[in-house]
Amino acid sequence: MPSNIQIFGFHDCPDTRKALRFFAERRIAVHFVDLSERPASKGELKRFADRFGPAAVVDKGGATYKAMGLRVALDSPQRLLERALAEPRLLRTPLVRNGGKVTVGHTPDEWQAWVEADKKPPSAGAKPA
Repeated sequence: MPSNIQIFGFHDCPDTRKALRFFAERRIAVHFVDLSERPASKGELKRFADRFGPAAVVDKGGATYKAMGLRVALDSPQRLLERALAEPRLLRTPLVRNGGKVTVGHTPDEWQAWVEADKKPPSAGAKPA
């Protein structure tokens, strides 16, 4: 079973709640980081931005993005990501991390692939403990 899953999001975000429910239904423990209490670190956000690009991590359809007038500001994706450090509501959540694997948004098919990969028995060359 995946054992080091972290979910970054907000309790009032429907997709974050879906992610928490997905893992709970499979009895997989997760570490939930409520971004309203503890914003993600620059290094943590970089992990997601490196995989998907800074633009994919920012929720351009969100109320915070619109309220901050960012549709007309024309900030670079990198600048938007820096703004998200101070204003986590700019992020597209949930941000889910399983070791070196990361996802942005509601991606149950990818999470299921993680679960399936962890269920596979060790390769034939491995000796039992």
